[in-house]
Amino acid sequence: MSLPTPATAVSQRSATPRRSALRALGTLASLALLPPAGATPASMREAIAAFTGGAVPIEGGLRLEVPGLVENGNSVPVSVTVDSPMTEAAHVRRIAVFNEKNPQPQVAVFRLGPRSGAARVGTRMRMADSQRIVAVAELSDGSFRQHAIDVIVTLAACIETEGS
Repeated sequence: MSLPTPATAVSQRSATPRRSALRALGTLASLALLPPAGATPASMREAIAAFTGGAVPIEGGLRLEVPGLVENGNSVPVSVTVDSPMTEAAHVRRIAVFNEKNPQPQVAVFRLGPRSGAARVGTRMRMADSQRIVAVAELSDGSFRQHAIDVIVTLAACIETEGS
């Protein structure tokens, strides 16, 4: 039977429940000091620029449908329709939805092709507060179209409050 070396004795000591608990508490304390993640108008612009590769989207050519007044932000219907024949030569490649106040600026990205039939997508999203929602579509010719809507939310979702 061999005796533990000083190196193995240290590693066995560092794995004690007390040290593990202290390490976990230290990690939690450092996370509590971080500001909560959240999108801003600037981060939304950056996310749109990343989606378009820096190209400036043209207004129009698509329709973003979101209720202008939302009573409850927990489940807000969102649909995007793009004016496109959806042929091999002219179709929508991607549709993205962005927001400026939720935890992440990019809500969803949908990939389409000529076999999609219609350039229409829909989903539901949570909304943290009244904010601007932007839909951007990438067309097969490499151009981008966008439409934005300001939405008023009376009962917010996705918000972390102190003490919760």
